[in-house]
Amino acid sequence: MAKKAVPADDSPAAEANLTVEQLAYETGMSVRNIRNHQSRGLLPPPEVRARVGYYGPEHVARLRLIQEMQGEGFKLSAISRLIGEHGADADRFVGLRQAVTAPFATEAPEVYSREELIEKFGIDDDRLLEKAQKLGLLVALGEDRFEAPSPALIRAAEEVTGMGIELPAALTVIEKLERNAQSSARTFVNLFVDELWKPFDDAGRPEDGWEDLIAAIGRLRPLAFDALNATFRLTLTTEIEKAFGEVLERRQKKK
Repeated sequence: MAKKAVPADDSPAAEANLTVEQLAYETGMSVRNIRNHQSRGLLPPPEVRARVGYYGPEHVARLRLIQEMQGEGFKLSAISRLIGEHGADADRFVGLRQAVTAPFATEAPEVYSREELIEKFGIDDDRLLEKAQKLGLLVALGEDRFEAPSPALIRAAEEVTGMGIELPAALTVIEKLERNAQSSARTFVNLFVDELWKPFDDAGRPEDGWEDLIAAIGRLRPLAFDALNATFRLTLTTEIEKAFGEVLERRQKKK
């Protein structure tokens, strides 16, 4: 007959006094999963007394770290490598991932019905709707309702179509911008990896360097955005002047 899980003893004397059932109760994890983590080498062995394995705060902390890392998107295979090779750094990787994946201050998504989108753009075309979803402009919610992760892009598309630009042309421009944005983003990621992460990793990941590394990520993200925005403004101005110069030159040749 299986033992009933009971609450762990919270007293200071409760060092390595948890049975596996109590450990499961304490962490909200099944005994089966705990055993699985043990077999992967993710959990230190228990202290055995009278043929019974007992677990303590170290095991609770390790299981909670595993849960946190899973919640951050790490797979068990990656967790196993990080904890196995860099056990002391595992919690630091969680903080690093949070810094890397933390979203910018963004606008709140908005939901539109199909009818509202038709009204905005004056067109009802399944192919264009599918393309907008492929580009990430819209996310289907079902029942002909769509979420726009960036309402600003929807408003921009609405404005340019209001100027007489066809929606397919506007979507093509957005598609090209996304490709260029991916390339720019990759450039900044490579900058971080080559100039910050690799030297830190080569130095053995010193304990006093983690905080500076994570802070650098927090500063680099908005700096990358500002640099890209400033570069685009300058480039756009140059291209506009160039285009108008070519138009004027063609007009002169026709005279």
